[in-house]
Amino acid sequence: MKQSIKQTGTFLTLLAFASGSVACRQASALAGEVDVPTAMVKEADVQLKILTTGALRTKQSRVIAAPPIAGGTLQIIKLARFGAPVRNGDVVLEFDPSEQEYKLAQNRSDLQQAEQEIVKAKADAAVQVAEDQTALLKAKYKVRQAELEVSKNELVSKIDAQKNNLALEEAKRALAQLEQDVRSHSASNKAALAISEEKRNKARLAMTQAEDNIKKMRITAPIDGLVVIHGNRDATGGFFFEGMTLPDYHVGDQVNPGSSIAEVIDVSHLEVYAQVGETDHSNLKAGQPVDLQVYALPNDRFTGKVETVGGATSHEFWDDNAKHKFDVTVLLDKPDPRLRPGFAARLVIRGEQLSQAVSIPSEAVFDREGKKIVYCKRNRGFEEQQVKLRALSEGRAVIEGVQPGAVVALVNPEARGSEKAKETTSGPSLGQGAK
Repeated sequence: MKQSIKQTGTFLTLLAFASGSVACRQASALAGEVDVPTAMVKEADVQLKILTTGALRTKQSRVIAAPPIAGGTLQIIKLARFGAPVRNGDVVLEFDPSEQEYKLAQNRSDLQQAEQEIVKAKADAAVQVAEDQTALLKAKYKVRQAELEVSKNELVSKIDAQKNNLALEEAKRALAQLEQDVRSHSASNKAALAISEEKRNKARLAMTQAEDNIKKMRITAPIDGLVVIHGNRDATGGFFFEGMTLPDYHVGDQVNPGSSIAEVIDVSHLEVYAQVGETDHSNLKAGQPVDLQVYALPNDRFTGKVETVGGATSHEFWDDNAKHKFDVTVLLDKPDPRLRPGFAARLVIRGEQLSQAVSIPSEAVFDREGKKIVYCKRNRGFEEQQVKLRALSEGRAVIEGVQPGAVVALVNPEARGSEKAKETTSGPSLGQGAK
């Protein structure tokens, strides 16, 4: 019985091994028999062309903001329309100056009053000085007169001599007190004059500030360009979140000092901002010619030159799925009054002319663990071959590592073979069997 069971187990093992061998042969045969589209590796002169899209933007712009004037909101009484062309010095924005004009009139009145106070203070000081000088002369005369009486003390009685001495001391005390009063009067007059002069200076400064604020109410264009009106954040009380639609500023709106109302953009010097991938980045340099098609003007063609090529990737560190991109700016050769910042454009950057470059269709290059590979046809199958990708241009990949004349797969033959094997090994469905 045990021998029978052992023979049965051996038979099952051999049967499983035979089944596995048949399956391997089928898979191997399918790998060579699957229909895989191919292309031949070619060697020819290649003009590198980098294709990308971008948007026009201005190289120069100036923000038109409400003047930083304290004291409340400002009311717009004049505002250039959106897209209006302006020249340097043209009025773009104007606010109601009524409040500042009232302050100017009030400060001018305060200045006049302070100047009158100064005149009066000087006059009062002059009168006081004259009175003090007269009083000093009288006091000095009394002292001198008392001294003369004291000089006669030897000729008069002791009582009269004592009276003369007391009179002299009293005259001297009166003179000293008067001299102290004169000094006090002088200091007081100077202080009163200083206060009046400070009032005048304050009023003059306030008046100058009001005049300057009135001038700031009219804001002119600092450069030639077009006017772009900003969204009115003051209408929401300063509350704003991304994606929120704001109404434009209009005449009559109340705005806070310092708010950005509009912008003057220079359309005579436009550039195109775009991004390219890592493969194209190494083939870009400043000065390369660029052909542009602006989507808003489909029947026109524009040209330019590469102005700058970013040296650092703009890949966001939190976005693991994003491809590394490099910034590129293109300066247009000729200005066109129809072009506006924000217009989208298709760019064809003409790079280097590669002589006898080895190239294949770009879909024949695959990524595997960070390496570039191709599948070269060998007999009835395909072999994986690592290559170096030099550039991508108009649907073709310029590579190193494969000889011209070789045949490469345009799809992954391993994936195609697996799909074919599944179709061959899978049996009919229950519905199909019933038929």
